[in-house]
Amino acid sequence: MSNKVKCSHILVEKQSQALEILEEIKNGKKFGVAAKEISTCPSSKKEGDLGYFTKGMMVKEFEDIAFTLQIGEISQPVKTEFGYHIIKRLG
Repeated sequence: MSNKVKCSHILVEKQSQALEILEEIKNGKKFGVAAKEISTCPSSKKEGDLGYFTKGMMVKEFEDIAFTLQIGEISQPVKTEFGYHIIKRLG
């Protein structure tokens, strides 16, 4: 397992929103486009790109999932204190 990963994410307030977005992505919507249009995180300007990070830099719930994803894989909604994240591992 790598000690650093590169991820993008989409952050929304409600689980129902996250599930809806996930469905749109499965139906062909580009992850980056969805992040730009919908995500409430400042990273939305960069299509959700969070860059590389190591363990201890993100909240635990986010990290726990981010480090288990394969490159290109997209997570189910992950609840944290900030809302619901859809995470895509880039590297």
